[in-house]
Amino acid sequence: MFQVVRARWRRWVNRRLPRTDKQVFSQRNIFILPTGSGVVFGVLLLVMLITGINYQNSLIYLLTFLLGAIMVAAMHQTHRNLSGLELTLIQTGEAFAGEPVPFRFRAMSGKYDAVAIALRSGDQTLEQQHVPARQTADLSIALTSVQRGYFRPDRIRVETRFPFGLLKAWSWVRPLSCGIVYPRPVAAPEAVSTVTDGDDQASARSVDGNDHADIRPWREGDLSQRVLWKRYARTGQMVTADWEGEQGSPQWLDYHAFPGVDTELRISYLTAQVLERGRSGTPFGLNLPGQVIEPDSGPAHLTRCLRSLAVFGKEKPREEASVPFGTRASAGDTTTASGEQG
Repeated sequence: MFQVVRARWRRWVNRRLPRTDKQVFSQRNIFILPTGSGVVFGVLLLVMLITGINYQNSLIYLLTFLLGAIMVAAMHQTHRNLSGLELTLIQTGEAFAGEPVPFRFRAMSGKYDAVAIALRSGDQTLEQQHVPARQTADLSIALTSVQRGYFRPDRIRVETRFPFGLLKAWSWVRPLSCGIVYPRPVAAPEAVSTVTDGDDQASARSVDGNDHADIRPWREGDLSQRVLWKRYARTGQMVTADWEGEQGSPQWLDYHAFPGVDTELRISYLTAQVLERGRSGTPFGLNLPGQVIEPDSGPAHLTRCLRSLAVFGKEKPREEASVPFGTRASAGDTTTASGEQG
């Protein structure tokens, strides 16, 4: 029964607060209730009122009504902290799986100060933010990511308990834009790319199997797995081995280079390789099913490859229709009306 009530409440809130990157808080979407301290305070007022009636004591009446007036004033002030406040999502963050993804909002207050504003989502909280009347302030909250792909929080709670903490006024922001969660890197085993770069020297080498190797000095961009570390320890000379029969280009990071491995582990392997090439500054390309990123280098290329790996095989969350709350038009009626206007 509780789950049914909770699901209906969630649907009602989602209709009242459709997904958007710009949310303005007003009387129609601000909720206010007493806190635990407020409930105790209210019970105390009731006891004092009953005592005053019983003993016909004017001083008890005076104190009861004075404290009651303070409670009412606090209710108006708490509601006013959020009334007219505008929150706009100006930047969605990017992070690796398991790390917090930052979301940055720009808050603009209305006619009144927005005092002691808090943003909450799950275990993450941003406390005690103050936005003076008709001014702006940037608020940033980092939300924990779980797996790679598009990351869009369901709801971010906006709350205030100022003054006195007797009442809490709150609402929610339901962002439309998504952050990006990169895959968690896993050290990749030695693998050979299936992509060839048209190197004439590679094609001219005889293919007699992998029993022989060409030894040559180490060059920037060579895989660390190909370095003959024992020889380096003995002589101090860093050389690499090119095994005959390997036709793949070391310049390419290839999804198909890890046969028999599931998709997520392949993506984690490629992420580790991309980060390694990015640190060394070596040009590299990325070959994914349905997408090829040509060899390049630099921070922009690194970010592009990480984003491609993050969203590989993932479908971007669809934008929900922002139907104004209270409308009784069905989806079919909306479609018909749009056709008539066209």
